[in-house]
Amino acid sequence: MSKKRLAAKILNVGLDKVRFRTDALEDVTKAITRSDLRGLIAVGKVYVAALSYHSRGRARDIASQKRKGRQKGRGSRKGAAYASVPRKDRWMARIRTQRELLRELRAKTLISPKTYQSLYRKCKGGYFRNRRHIKLFISEHSLLEQKKAGVEKKVSEK
Repeated sequence: MSKKRLAAKILNVGLDKVRFRTDALEDVTKAITRSDLRGLIAVGKVYVAALSYHSRGRARDIASQKRKGRQKGRGSRKGAAYASVPRKDRWMARIRTQRELLRELRAKTLISPKTYQSLYRKCKGGYFRNRRHIKLFISEHSLLEQKKAGVEKKVSEK
């Protein structure tokens, strides 16, 4: 077994990482056993080369650009269609805004509780695309409640 391979096994690194000091080549050639090589390693005549890490400079630059909102176009995206925003997250965002609108309309008594229930169920069934779609449906089916009491007060004041 060659000295380099033996040293690599002792140091638990690859062959390319093992280095011999140039002034100690004679000692390395004389070393036969593992214990001889361990002695040379302890003295520093056989050593592991410094690791050359993969540079993260470019990665940091790209990350800073992405924080600003750049480099996020269609061509830069990887993964499945719903990898960046899962289907469930999209659904939750959509249903929450729709239910929020329905609650507002009910609180202002612009829709009756019965209408609220039917619209709520439609939302749950995925009938509406967005808030605007709900508003369009309400206007088309004339589901807005007319505030009769408020109108009568204004008429009586005049």
